[in-house]
Amino acid sequence: MAIDRREKNRGKFVAEAELERLRRADLRQSLQNPHPEGSELAKLGLTEWTHGLPVEDTEALADSSAGKPVRWIPGEGWVEGCK
Repeated sequence: MAIDRREKNRGKFVAEAELERLRRADLRQSLQNPHPEGSELAKLGLTEWTHGLPVEDTEALADSSAGKPVRWIPGEGWVEGCK
């Protein structure tokens, strides 16, 4: 088989592929059904959330002016844009 020509340890190769498949399935499920605390954070937005942190932590945490604004819409997922 092609796997045997590329990989010496077929069992390890198959196990790693299955783990990757499971990780992707978990990620898809997480994105479709976010944790309630994550939804609260998304509603607040990064800027508002960082106001509750010590200044020295917020400066190293993230640049809130970088990236694209996104918001969570139940049933749709993450969409670009503000409220």
